[in-house]
Amino acid sequence: QVQLVESGGGLVQAGGSLRLSCAATGSTFRVGTLGWYRQAPGKQRELVATISREALTDYGDSVAGRFKISRDNAKYTVWLQMNSLKPEDTGNYTCAAVDIYSGRNAYWGQGTLVTVSS
Repeated sequence: QVQLVESGGGLVQAGGSLRLSCAATGSTFRVGTLGWYRQAPGKQRELVATISREALTDYGDSVAGRFKISRDNAKYTVWLQMNSLKPEDTGNYTCAAVDIYSGRNAYWGQGTLVTVSS
């Protein structure tokens, strides 16, 4: 099993920045691509960004150019640098990890709340 623990959420004004962290523990040899997802109240969960072991990245259209995902494979940690935050970025941000044996998002964190005030 893999456990994911996020940190770094909070309240920020529009235009500000936050940096989220997610650390994986446990059977970390199973961890492949790491990603961030978010869910706003009353909305479906959406992709924010993903990063493979080889540092290939993918971003949701609404955050491209403002957010940056990075990882440290030795520490099994992924970060999400969020800049130029907008009120619509408000939501619960959850870290997810692909299990390299199943090829699917198999592990999820508890989430960290990000609130952007206007």
